[in-house]
Amino acid sequence: MYAVFFILLEIGYFSILCLCVFTLIQIIRFQQNYGVKFIAFLNFLTIFNVILIYSSIYISSITIYFSDTINIIMWKISIVSGFVSLILTSLIFTFLKEYKKIPDFPFLIFIALLGFLIGALFYPDSIQIEISISNTPPFFLLDPSHINYSYNIITGLIISIFQGSIVFYYFILSYMIYTKARNKDITKGLIYNTIIFTVPIIMYILYLTLNLPIFRELHILSLWITISGLCVLLLKKPEMFLELTNKIYYINIYHKSGILLYSYHFDKSQDEIDSAIWGNILIGLNHILSEFVDKHNQIDVLQTRNTDIIVNYDEFGFAVVLITNKKNAILNNLMKQFTLKFRNKYKNELLEIQDLNKLINVSEFTETKELIEKDFSLYLS
Repeated sequence: MYAVFFILLEIGYFSILCLCVFTLIQIIRFQQNYGVKFIAFLNFLTIFNVILIYSSIYISSITIYFSDTINIIMWKISIVSGFVSLILTSLIFTFLKEYKKIPDFPFLIFIALLGFLIGALFYPDSIQIEISISNTPPFFLLDPSHINYSYNIITGLIISIFQGSIVFYYFILSYMIYTKARNKDITKGLIYNTIIFTVPIIMYILYLTLNLPIFRELHILSLWITISGLCVLLLKKPEMFLELTNKIYYINIYHKSGILLYSYHFDKSQDEIDSAIWGNILIGLNHILSEFVDKHNQIDVLQTRNTDIIVNYDEFGFAVVLITNKKNAILNNLMKQFTLKFRNKYKNELLEIQDLNKLINVSEFTETKELIEKDFSLYLS
């Protein structure tokens, strides 16, 4: 029976390794698709750690016997790597809920438990190994059940508390993300993946308490299934991360005279700022500077504590001001496309008001709403 598990472990490991390497390459190539580069980096780091470090050491520890000391060290490294992976994943969940807002309480607990675990692993009897075969090391174990690891009470308790806390935290965040999302269909995959993620956690806790190798193998196999689901989400629905991490508060369009041609309010937020004030300041400042400096030196981004203000200028004498919580490559491209469409749609009207003394009728630009809602549909509530 356990020979079958060995075959499954080998096939599963190489399959998930290929999938994850492909996913990592795609994340590097198309990191702009995730809206914020830091989110792409966190996903890359999480998958890299789970598969290339945690899984590799985990599988080696139960299928290859080097010596008692080396195998125990490898198993301890896998435990710490698993802790780090769970913390990284919880950070991704946290940023999906609200970008760069890390709640102190849960993460202080997670870091403290990681510290307790590292301290506990330095004790000689924290992890013990049992070998039921007498070959001269090193050798492959075609039957993983011949090697087993047991934990002392303190180490097992720390791991169980940590994993139980992480699962509870994931479920809370998943529910909050789902209720908060603009498009709930996009976030369903995240909810399903969270539910499935409880299986490897339960398997690991069962292995801790019952010390039966079969739960250890079921843990890693179910974990790979979960990671496969995450890879599919990353490859097929990167917009989920854009949907949840980025917000647009306002889009304002200003004439070079500083007159507001059109304003669109996306979503109310406690962190939003008065877009009209900022827009007028930006336009006014740039027109003052334009008397002295080249056009290429005009201000195109202004950052505040909670927002980025992006400005797109056009040679037809208007500027598009977008206020968001985080600037990214996708927003830059959408801004360029929208600016071009606005210019083409209102080319005649814009030519007529090139003269600053010309009376501007802003009612001529009311159809801008349709352009905005079409180009920025992903950001609509």
